[in-house]
Order: sequence, then C-alpha cells, then structure tokens
Amino acid sequence: MRAVVQRVRSASVTVAGEEVGRIERGFLVLLGVLVGDGPREAERLAARIADFRFFPQGERSMERSARAAREAGEDLRALVVSQFTLAADGRKGRRPSFDRAAAPERALPLYEHFVAQLMALGIPTETGRFGASMAVALVNDGPVTFVLEEPPAAIGERS
Repeated sequence: MRAVVQRVRSASVTVAGEEVGRIERGFLVLLGVLVGDGPREAERLAARIADFRFFPQGERSMERSARAAREAGEDLRALVVSQFTLAADGRKGRRPSFDRAAAPERALPLYEHFVAQLMALGIPTETGRFGASMAVALVNDGPVTFVLEEPPAAIGERS
C-alpha cells in the first residue's frame, strides 16, 4: 500500500461538480492499493500515518502526530482519496504499467478499511469517491509532503 501524505491548511475533492469531501487543517492522503495488500497493510499504514510526527508543536515544525494533536484538542482532520496511479511502474518505455495496482474489487474494501482504521484511531476522515474522476484541491501547509509505503507481508504472514 502506498500513500502520499500532505499536511494541508485545507483540501477538498469534487466529483462531477459536486463537492464530496472537504477538510480544513489536517492532512490529505492519496492512497494506492497494490497487488498483495490486505487488511494488515491497511491497518499498519493507517496507524503509521496517524502517529507520524509532521505537525508543529511550539517552535518545532514536525514534533507532533495527528493523533497527539487531536488528543491535545486540535481540530485536525483527514481527507483520503483513492489513487490507483500510485501503483504505476514507469521504469520501462514511455507509458506507465499498472500491473501492480490491485483490482477494483480488491482495492475498494481495503481503501474503506484504511479509512475505518483512521477513524478508529480518532482521526475524523472525509473521502473522495472510489473509482471516480475527481478534482482534488488543496493548500499544502509548509509545504510538507511524504511518500509512505507499507509493503505486503510475506506469504506466510498474510492476514
């Protein structure tokens, strides 16, 4: 599972002219589900992002996690948008290969599981619309952007 995580001052997602998700201060997650991913990867990546220290505390710009900030009373939220193009392999030729992207019938429940995990960790979460053509708008705060990956477990360790 691969995620691009951006600390934002605001973010929204629109589908066919309808705003389907909006947050103010918090973080935007562009989430790609890869072949071999399962619930374990979704849970581990959600926990990793919720506890990743990329929010300011005092003079230190990357001292507090989203979960710690919320526990301290800050109103941080997440916006999670599915993005299968994060699975692209562009190493050969001029056209990306999407062989590493999980099939939609596998990716959708894992995307939803990831969102549920963030919410269970105390992060209010908005979403885009899985599989739709979306317009994502954001005001990046910093700018602060990370690419995080949770590789699939070995075959004997899968859940």
